[in-house]
Amino acid sequence: MWLAVGGAAVLIVGLYLVAALFLGGKVPSGTQVAGVDIGGLSSDEAEQRLQTELADRANKPIHLTWKNETFAIDPKQAGISFDVEATVNKASRGGSWNPAHLVGVVFGGDADVDPVITVDQEALNAQIARIAKKVDLKAVEPRVSFSVDGDRSVTKPKQGRAVDQEAASQAVLGAYLSADGPVDLSVDDVAPAVDEAALSEALDQLADPAMSGPVRLQLPGRTVNLTVRDFAPALTLEVADGELTPKFDVDELSRGIERLTGRIGSEARDATVVLRHEHPVVIPAKPGMTLDPKEVADAVTPALGKTGDERTAEVGTSVGQADFTTKEARALGINRVVSRFTTYFPYANYRNVNLGRAAELINGTVLKPGDTFSLNDTVGERTKQNGFTVGYIISDGVYAEDFGGGVSQVATTTFNAAFFAGLKDVEHKTHSFYIDRYPVGREATVAWPTVDLQFKNTTPYGVLIEEWIEPSTPSSYGEMHVRMWSTKYWDITAGQSGRYDFTKPSTRYSTSKDCYAETGYSGFDIDVYRNFRRHGSDELVRKEKMHTTYIPLDTVICHAPPDKTGGGGGGGRTGGGGG
Repeated sequence: MWLAVGGAAVLIVGLYLVAALFLGGKVPSGTQVAGVDIGGLSSDEAEQRLQTELADRANKPIHLTWKNETFAIDPKQAGISFDVEATVNKASRGGSWNPAHLVGVVFGGDADVDPVITVDQEALNAQIARIAKKVDLKAVEPRVSFSVDGDRSVTKPKQGRAVDQEAASQAVLGAYLSADGPVDLSVDDVAPAVDEAALSEALDQLADPAMSGPVRLQLPGRTVNLTVRDFAPALTLEVADGELTPKFDVDELSRGIERLTGRIGSEARDATVVLRHEHPVVIPAKPGMTLDPKEVADAVTPALGKTGDERTAEVGTSVGQADFTTKEARALGINRVVSRFTTYFPYANYRNVNLGRAAELINGTVLKPGDTFSLNDTVGERTKQNGFTVGYIISDGVYAEDFGGGVSQVATTTFNAAFFAGLKDVEHKTHSFYIDRYPVGREATVAWPTVDLQFKNTTPYGVLIEEWIEPSTPSSYGEMHVRMWSTKYWDITAGQSGRYDFTKPSTRYSTSKDCYAETGYSGFDIDVYRNFRRHGSDELVRKEKMHTTYIPLDTVICHAPPDKTGGGGGGGRTGGGGG
């Protein structure tokens, strides 16, 4: 019996060894991977077939679709790859000595075996996020803003959308090596935190009452009204913690508070220096009442949803000091005339208007040490609304008409007063041709906004600019006066070269409506010098040179040339300054 049992065991083991030897290296029959039949093949043969059959699919982009858009993901960039060896080993159930494997080879194994795929999840997530960036749409939360008159502008809520990135990642892995077409991208709707019903409720319960009237501010010792005009432009209703709540722009509210303090006469006032009865006088600084915009916003917010007498907020105040103190104004040392200059102009009503208006706007300007004066910034654009009228200007080397004609007389006179006060020349431009009522080589033209007169106060003292005109009459010249008040710091003398490099004028013919006849004269070059000496000293500190080239003033004849071929043109307005 024992011999019989032993013989049977030896036979079974022998048969198993024979099966393992001849069948163990083969893949179970009927096995398929991604539609590729590898059943009955050896491991090496199965790997070769999978590599051959699935190579194209392994490198093929994976497509995701949403609505009418298609997005491609490169497997290499997404870190996705096909592990052929692991897939065959999986299909072989662990190798030739596994009894289950031998049974599968003889009788058939699993029909379909999923391929083993490796993935760099971080790289795949980056590719999904790239697509999501194109598809995602942030939900629009409602918002309400208000105009200075209390009218409201409403942004209504809108639904957004967002890619389900986890589902998209699974879909990409599922579609890898598949012969099927694109897969759908999973996109979810994203609802705003506040819907239209909640918006409508906020408009009724908060927006309407907020604009119903002023909020009374209870200050220490007095009560004032913060009007809708003062606070409305700074107020918005925005979503916070799932509901529409009031929010103030503190910077914008501060402007409304400035208007409020201005109405009640509580603004701090800087000290300054003015001329009274031909003497500089320091106007002392004045402290004012200040309100903290953030504190006002916090106090006013609870009252916005109320009406009538309940619209009250209690707010503290503090004393606001001027930015420029009385002591600082006195330290400017503005006490005497340090330079003066006068130019003369022939009678023309536009000159009286334009020179007088420009002088009025400049008069009283105070330059602290380090300040730069700009005529264009101080005077502004020369328009009818700004008090100017039409007069002659120089344009393209000839005279033409425009607003502000004559203002260059103000620029020239101001430039010379600054020149002899020892102020630093920052920007000035001479006229294109010489005008004999101005100092040769020492004059300036201006044009809005391109040509400016600028000089900087580089002295340690303040400078007060005084300007006025004595109007011209049909029988007398007008006078343009500028005086600089300060502490005398420089003694300035001027010099000049002779005129040289003369150029001859040309003759222009013009039939344009705005042609103005003119007798021309030559152009030339000239150098002007400015000598700096400390006040009271004979020692020359430095010498500056200014070079000027004047073009010739062309003769302008207002009709067609005799031969009908020469001249022409003229009258064009291409820029220039007031003459």
